[in-house]
Amino acid sequence: MCLAVPMQLITIHADNTGIVKLDDIHHTVGLMLIDNPCIGDFLLIHAGYAIERLDCLEAEARLALFRTMAEMQQGEMA
Repeated sequence: MCLAVPMQLITIHADNTGIVKLDDIHHTVGLMLIDNPCIGDFLLIHAGYAIERLDCLEAEARLALFRTMAEMQQGEMA
């Protein structure tokens, strides 16, 4: 199963990479698949690459779904 995670772009480097963040996690990703990435964009990250730009509402909806799934799994483990 493949998983792509919404993260926010905070830095763009000259080599077409950037730094994205989610909470306290920062990760360097390739930006070559996104047209004109801008700082503040929410990007869908998969396998070290930004593969899609998301609007803020869509990014938050997907993150809320991940949080709900994590809570459900933690409940099953307890």
